[in-house]
Amino acid sequence: FFFKASNPGQFENDSDALWQRGHVPETIVYHGRVGINTDAPDEALVVCGNAKVMGRVMHPSDSRAKQNIREVDTNEQLRRITQMRLVEYDYKPEFASVMGIKNT
Repeated sequence: FFFKASNPGQFENDSDALWQRGHVPETIVYHGRVGINTDAPDEALVVCGNAKVMGRVMHPSDSRAKQNIREVDTNEQLRRITQMRLVEYDYKPEFASVMGIKNT
């Protein structure tokens, strides 16, 4: 099961296929970057628009992946925060228009 659509309804030959059936049932594998509402994804998955998640989002920062979790000295951490550089910014108009951002 291979497919690739460069134009809606038009599929190219199997030698150009990048999508394939996964080893796990009901999965599809793509080796490369995937863009939804963009033709220039710069990460493994880029979604330009809203995404609805009807389950959990797994993240490597989850506490179940960590050990030796302990409290820290809050005074020391607040001192470090005061040394941080805080900024405000506006998006560049060309970036905002490509990403669909109206309020820059």
